[in-house]
Amino acid sequence: MAAVLERWMRRPLRAVPDPDMRILFCCMGNICRSPTAEGVVRARLDAAGLGAQVAVDSAGTHGYHTGARPDPRAIAAASTRGVDISGIRARKVDVADFERFDLIYAMDRDNLRNLERHCPDPLRHKLALFLQHADAFDEDEVPDPYYGGPAGFERVLDLIEDAADGLVRDLQQRLK
Repeated sequence: MAAVLERWMRRPLRAVPDPDMRILFCCMGNICRSPTAEGVVRARLDAAGLGAQVAVDSAGTHGYHTGARPDPRAIAAASTRGVDISGIRARKVDVADFERFDLIYAMDRDNLRNLERHCPDPLRHKLALFLQHADAFDEDEVPDPYYGGPAGFERVLDLIEDAADGLVRDLQQRLK
């Protein structure tokens, strides 16, 4: 079991041989919000023709669920919108991630603060809240749907899809 967990904790970025950009999405346990963001952004990047240029991944600021699949409710909600996140496995943010990724997006302020505590000062410019890219919503945090029902997972998808669209527009400009 330990070997399986280690493999998932060190899983390679999606098969993007030499990406122009690497993006990491973070929430607390890496089973609801951040894997949803990873899956939605990956799908949006592919649709925009940027899938070969941008590698995406997700991680949790805590290791509670290391090696676990996303929450079944997150998988089901994403699936209804044509996004498959079932193959993602939870992992904890590693100190090497701060070097490895160009952008690191937290789903909420608590996780952003947690990332800031562990991020070397010269790399803090990489950290931000993901919803800074959202246009249709005033929120700046993706709420944790874990203790709620299906409506919470739908709300998370609404917010993430909006921010994903904004992020992809930004990347289209950056990667011209």
